[in-house]
Amino acid sequence: MKLSILLVDDSKFVRKGMVKELPDILKGRELVFSEAGNGNEALELLYANSYDIVFLDLTMPEKTGYEVLESLKEKGIKANIIVLTADIQPESERIVRSLGAAGYMEKQRPLNRDALMKVLQEMNIL
Repeated sequence: MKLSILLVDDSKFVRKGMVKELPDILKGRELVFSEAGNGNEALELLYANSYDIVFLDLTMPEKTGYEVLESLKEKGIKANIIVLTADIQPESERIVRSLGAAGYMEKQRPLNRDALMKVLQEMNIL
């Protein structure tokens, strides 16, 4: 089964790490990646395409992850968004979930496989 994945992070290093790690976590799936380095690029891609999974950082230039979520909610666009951030606080999680995020994870190197698998199971992707 093919999965289209959008990686939204201002760090190219983080995006490249995800491209390297996700195939091992999502074994047996053909993965097609798209990338955005800021919130504006993310919105352009999300308005034009649909993705099976979107990994979204909160702290980015131009538009934050919060602003991306707000824009999508205003336009009625639903997406399987997993917020992947260093800003792990209960209030942040409550806000992003109220804006439509399906998952919320701490950004770690290497990626926390168990946490990601739990989120993907909750989203019925695994």
